[in-house]
Amino acid sequence: QVQLVESGGGLVQAGGPLRLSCAASGRTFSNYAMGWFRQAPGKEREFVAAINWSGSATYYADFVKGRFTISRDNVKNTVYLQIKSLKIEDTAVYYCAAGDRSTITIDAADFDSWGQGTQVTVSS
Repeated sequence: QVQLVESGGGLVQAGGPLRLSCAASGRTFSNYAMGWFRQAPGKEREFVAAINWSGSATYYADFVKGRFTISRDNVKNTVYLQIKSLKIEDTAVYYCAAGDRSTITIDAADFDSWGQGTQVTVSS
């Protein structure tokens, strides 16, 4: 089991940047595929981005390509989500997830550890 804690959320103006962090502890972090998901009010949880164990492969949802960047630091046991420019529709709770696998995945069912989420609210 891996414990995950997200941070970096808050109230941010549209067009501004934001960096979310996910700190992991418990088991070997470097062997886990990592992902970010989000859930807006009244909507289902949706996939945002994923990264494999080494960081050599990434995958993004179409609606965030070019705006979001996922990365990881296996020395710090942390995965990041860098948002270049926020939009109003980015408002959601963002969740970090870990899967005990070395290959990339975008399926929520493949992730067995989840953080509690961090709220991102984008204002106009």
